[in-house]
Amino acid sequence: MHEPAFWYRPASWMSRLLMPLAALYGAVAAYRLRRKGIDAGIPVLCVGNYHVGGAGKTPTVVALVQVLRDLGETPVVLSRGYGGRLRGPVMVDADRHVAADVGDEPLMLSKTVPVAVARERIGGLALARSRGATAIVMDDGFQNPAIAKDTALIVIDAHRGLGNACVFPAGPLRAPLSPQILRTDALIVIGEGKAAEGTAAAIAGQGKPVFTAHLKADDFSLALLRGKRVLAFAGIGDPDRFFRTLGANGVEVVGERAFADHYPFARGEIERLLSEAKHDGLTLVTTEKDMARLRVAGGLPSWAQDVVPFEVKLEFDDAPGLRRFVSQQLHWARDRKFKKE
Repeated sequence: MHEPAFWYRPASWMSRLLMPLAALYGAVAAYRLRRKGIDAGIPVLCVGNYHVGGAGKTPTVVALVQVLRDLGETPVVLSRGYGGRLRGPVMVDADRHVAADVGDEPLMLSKTVPVAVARERIGGLALARSRGATAIVMDDGFQNPAIAKDTALIVIDAHRGLGNACVFPAGPLRAPLSPQILRTDALIVIGEGKAAEGTAAAIAGQGKPVFTAHLKADDFSLALLRGKRVLAFAGIGDPDRFFRTLGANGVEVVGERAFADHYPFARGEIERLLSEAKHDGLTLVTTEKDMARLRVAGGLPSWAQDVVPFEVKLEFDDAPGLRRFVSQQLHWARDRKFKKE
């Protein structure tokens, strides 16, 4: 879906009109947050958002997986597989599955880490444990009560923040903000801007850490685009963040085309974009997540070969501090589980 523009405008009449629905939705969401999920038996670290839409969860998951591996863990990512037809539980196989099977984010993540997809997350947890997982990284699911989270890391974009801070459908929040903040163990603020300062202050005021991070372009991606003018397109939660990231990394963006999150591109649409780019002497570029949706069984089809993926990774300003935090959380989680036995 496309996010309504009024979500990111203050005092909108549309928001006020939807407040009764938002109050009902928020009450149910707050109740779900209070429910206790099952104990996974191994540490569960959840990477989530307070709001719908994109903020940088996927690169955060990749970065967290690397931290866990550096600490000697064997992490498996657990995902609902949004946009995929398979209910699971199933381990994602990039050679066999396409985005329509398991979702674009799990398919993209599976290049670097084992990913279990399950519509019912408890089944995915059992599958992950059977594959030798010593820690689970939940990709989203902060508001889902099925599995108890030992650590909740919330991602927020520094440029957009939380919009009008209203609960869906009056705004982008998935639940009232206060109960979400209470269940947060750390906040990760990505990018430049001041829109997240209030939320960061609330988290810090509870004595919880706030980490800042930036998206850095992959060297190979930059080399492919060096000296070229580009037509950029994206079907992600916040396409503007992708366009800003390109510009921040020195890529000259001449044209932008934004689509709804998880947009299922058809061959004809990509061919039209390529034709437009060629006519104007531009290079067509998109995100890793969008490229995952262009793939077919066996790889990238011939009609998408000229699309250039722009790969990024998340770099933390205090990487040692994040490592200490994760190590401490793992220790506390295992200590709690041991005392329950």
